[in-house]
Amino acid sequence: MGGSVQPDARDLKFRQLASQLRQDLLLGTWPVGAKLPTEKELAVSSGTSVSTVRRAVDELVSEGLVVRRQGAGTFALPPRAAVSDRALVGVMVPDTVFYYPRVLQGVEETLSAAGARLLLACSGYDQEREHKDLQDMLDAGVDGLLVVPTLTGPEPADQYLARLAALPVPAILIERRDTSLGDANEYVCSHHEAGAYDAVRHLHSLGHGVLGLVLRSPSPTSGPVATGFGEAVAECGVDHVEFRAPMEEWSPATADRCLEALLAAGATAAVCFGDRQAILLENAAQRAGLRLPDDLALVSYDDEMADLADVPLTAVAPPKHQLGRAAAQALLERLSDASLPRRRLLLRPDIIIRQSCGAAAGRPAHPPLLKETSS
Repeated sequence: MGGSVQPDARDLKFRQLASQLRQDLLLGTWPVGAKLPTEKELAVSSGTSVSTVRRAVDELVSEGLVVRRQGAGTFALPPRAAVSDRALVGVMVPDTVFYYPRVLQGVEETLSAAGARLLLACSGYDQEREHKDLQDMLDAGVDGLLVVPTLTGPEPADQYLARLAALPVPAILIERRDTSLGDANEYVCSHHEAGAYDAVRHLHSLGHGVLGLVLRSPSPTSGPVATGFGEAVAECGVDHVEFRAPMEEWSPATADRCLEALLAAGATAAVCFGDRQAILLENAAQRAGLRLPDDLALVSYDDEMADLADVPLTAVAPPKHQLGRAAAQALLERLSDASLPRRRLLLRPDIIIRQSCGAAAGRPAHPPLLKETSS
């Protein structure tokens, strides 16, 4: 009797575990040169048998991701191609002062450990300058690119993304993505929707029934933050109000108007994108004689300078260092094997609890999320 052969449960477990271990290596859970847990420890933590773990580790050994050393254990290795070829990687970021220094640190650590070289350029959020710098990198002979593209400028975002996908060398986007099915780019991004979602759920758990969303525009992050916020308030069944102003217009006067809008809607808490807007709003509340968090609770988004506010701000913290590590690792693996499926990674931000929301110091517990899609 004919029919397809289905893999047995043991085979599925081994493949699932091997896939999870690959993701952990990609995210730097075990940096290059680090010792992995023993097979017995991995069996306990994964809920599988030692024989299943051994098969999964065998798979990673054959792929050159780890090495077994007799009597010492199993250790993480750098990607093969980067070590042998001394790959030259072009890295394009819009800013080297805010947000991206920790991303760059993760990139540099991973490339250096793999023996790759780094060629850095900063676009200053200038799309035309970015185009020139990317061409200069290609002319310099880069083997691959890590790019935070500027999607506002003369060239429409969809056209620019299509051009990046057609570059003659592999490119991984960082913190920028197109959710359309036609986009062919690989990316590693913060899951900003999930970060805003978690912020709302946290404020709702503290008893707030009317929430504000405070945004600056234009920003490629504002849309995902608004999406996650909207999904969470709908699930929680809470009322909400949105205040949005152009980035260049944010000032104490703008913050005063924002506060008026929040209070008029009855909001007792707000999620603010980003730190500067949250600090301006906090100052406006203090001028109005309000106390944080008693009269108004705030959660900032970015965690670049949230701890420097008069009342230190609870903040959604994108995993910037991990983003850099994961993006660099993904590019090195692409350079090692061009036939790999296209990779798209979303890393869930954490929430750092400080005085501005009224919760006990610490971190709200939620399972870490790594969402990966391939095509």
